[in-house]
Amino acid sequence: MKKILSQDEMRRAISRISHEILERNEDYESIVFLGLVTRGFELAERLQKKIFEIEKISIPVYQLDISNYRDDLKKLDQRLENIKLPDVDVDEKNVIIVDDVIFTGRTTRAALDAIVELGRPSRVQLVALVDRGHREFPIRPDYIGKNIPTSKDEKVILRLEEVDGIDEVLID
Repeated sequence: MKKILSQDEMRRAISRISHEILERNEDYESIVFLGLVTRGFELAERLQKKIFEIEKISIPVYQLDISNYRDDLKKLDQRLENIKLPDVDVDEKNVIIVDDVIFTGRTTRAALDAIVELGRPSRVQLVALVDRGHREFPIRPDYIGKNIPTSKDEKVILRLEEVDGIDEVLID
């Protein structure tokens, strides 16, 4: 395994993405972070904290589990009973989806389906700490921590202190 991002590099990427979000969005009051389970939520909380440090603005963060919106579920009646959408009004909001690693784009597509069920946002943006390429859907993150060219056979392993006890991105 090869280390692609260290703890310091991850911290700097979060800081840079936070500044980019503030630069590209004038109406801070309309922003809502939806962090994808797992690790996207923890990254969204880090972005929230960094933005608060920079501008003293508290952006709401919600956890979004897209398990029931995956395109490999054959029927809607296969939905998992215990998976619920967050109780958040996204109407006329600037929703920012936060994911750890973007690969084929299928997870983001599922997140978009879930968001449409929540309401009609005025805008949806996407944060990915790592973009590894190989898209199967025409989806591109608005904010990227690091582009990592990979082969389809390689694995990108993103670890976070909150979940895994260490901050690092590895390629195997």
